[in-house]
Amino acid sequence: MTAPKLDWLSFLDLAQGLGCVGVEFRNDLSAPLFGGDDPERVRHEVQARGLRFLALAEVKMFNDWSDAKAAEAEALMKIAVAAGAEAVSLIPRNDGMATDRAESRKVTETALREILPMLRAHGLKAMVEPLGFAVCSLRYKDVLADAIDAVGGAGTYFMVHDTFHHALAGFGPIFPELTGIVHVSGVRDAIYLDDMRDPHRVLVDADDVLGNVAQLRALRAAGYAGPVSYEPFAPSVHDLADHGPALRASMDYLGAQVE
Repeated sequence: MTAPKLDWLSFLDLAQGLGCVGVEFRNDLSAPLFGGDDPERVRHEVQARGLRFLALAEVKMFNDWSDAKAAEAEALMKIAVAAGAEAVSLIPRNDGMATDRAESRKVTETALREILPMLRAHGLKAMVEPLGFAVCSLRYKDVLADAIDAVGGAGTYFMVHDTFHHALAGFGPIFPELTGIVHVSGVRDAIYLDDMRDPHRVLVDADDVLGNVAQLRALRAAGYAGPVSYEPFAPSVHDLADHGPALRASMDYLGAQVE
C-alpha cells in the first residue's frame, strides 16, 4: 500500500535499497496480483534480494464465514505457499454488522476455528487485523486475544498492531506476545479520531498526531522485536515519483525516536 503503482519487481528493488527485512503484497490493488506473474517467480525474486515475504493480504471479511469464504481463504493460502509467504492476512468485516463485543467474539471465533486447520495444513501463519472503525466487527484487540485462546490458535494466529487503528479503537492493551507485525502510518491533520479515515494516512514524521513513536516505544519495551511495515493510504504518498527519499526520511525519524 506504500507504493501501489509500482510493479512488483520495482517494489522489491525499493525495499532492498532501503534495507528492509521484507515486504507485504496485497491482492486488492488496481493491478493484478504480482502483475499476473507466477507466484514461484515471486518467491525466487524475493529470496534473490535477501528479503522475506512477510504476509500476503488479504482474506477480506474473514469473519463473515461461509463455504465461499473458506474457498477464498484456501485459494489465497495456495498462492501464499507458492510465493514463499510466511503468512496470510485476515481482515474483518467493516460494514456495521457484529459490532458489539459479544457478537464480535462469536463471529471471529467461528471463523478462526475453521481457518486454523487450513493454515496448519499449509504451514502458514495468519496476521489478523482489528480495525478501529466503529462499524468494524473486530475493533478490539482483547476480543481477538480471547478468540485466539478459545480456538487454541496461539503460535499460528498473530495480531497486526496498526498504529492508526489502535488509536481509533481508543488505544488499550497491546498484547506484544501475540503481535506478528506492526503497521505504521501518520496523520498530520488536527481532526477528531472518529473522523479519521484511510486517505488521511501519510508517512510518519514529527507532525504525527497518532502517537506512532509512543506506540512503538511501548511495543519494544514490552518485548516486541518483529517487523514494522508502512501502510499509508494517502494519495499524496501513492503519487510520489520516487518513494525512496520520503521513506528513508520517515524510517530515519522513527529509528532515531524509538531505538
